[in-house]
Amino acid sequence: MLKRSADIAFAGLLLIVTLPLLVCAAILIKLESEGPVLFRQVRMGMGFRPFPLLKLRTMRLGCNGFAYTLGADPRITRAGRWLRWLKLDELPQLWNVLRGEMSMVGPRPVIPELTMEFKSAYERLLQVRPGLTDPATLKYCRETEILALVPNPIRYFKAVITPDKIRISQAYLERANSCRDLVVIARTALALFALPWQPQLREPGPAPSPQASTLLHFPDPARRRKAAPILPRSPIGEPVELLAEGGGGFTPYARPAESAGL
Repeated sequence: MLKRSADIAFAGLLLIVTLPLLVCAAILIKLESEGPVLFRQVRMGMGFRPFPLLKLRTMRLGCNGFAYTLGADPRITRAGRWLRWLKLDELPQLWNVLRGEMSMVGPRPVIPELTMEFKSAYERLLQVRPGLTDPATLKYCRETEILALVPNPIRYFKAVITPDKIRISQAYLERANSCRDLVVIARTALALFALPWQPQLREPGPAPSPQASTLLHFPDPARRRKAAPILPRSPIGEPVELLAEGGGGFTPYARPAESAGL
């Protein structure tokens, strides 16, 4: 109850404070490209209940592509690059917090495909509401830049970043409390303030290890059209539509064997 009350207070205050930024961002989006200001994408919430996550639209409509944004993406508009760089595209998720679909601090919500593939890991993470930020989010606040530096961003995302995020988020949940949540929120505010002044990344980080690739197996994207897709279903039994922000349809992977060791 205390955490939920704090979420409502923080989210409501931040929405009021950032309203001028949201208005300016909305004007830039409409001036540069046609389409709605807000983008909705299905993410998995607490108890494996899908919900529509809100973002400011940063991509052009009608562009097919991968559901993940890996490195430099030609679908992103000029205004969208700035919104992503400053993390302003995430501000509408404060409304998700007010609606009770998200919390201020918690594991970042991911697309249903990822939770279905690594269900054993996300069964623990989704015992709580997903959040706007957590220690894993702070560590990878420049994830897009990192992925742009590696020769195979998809493999790096799946073999290095994803398992590390899961490990960090699980470790945080084991000792999470109100005081630690306040520290994470303060660190996030400082990181957002410092982000525009940080130098451009030149090194991506550690290389993928064979062990990590084995523990977190993702099917080869080149083969995903050959497999029969299995759509995750909502609590009322209807298929969940997975869309890339550009508006093009996304074909989910076929259901893989559950990973071990997570």
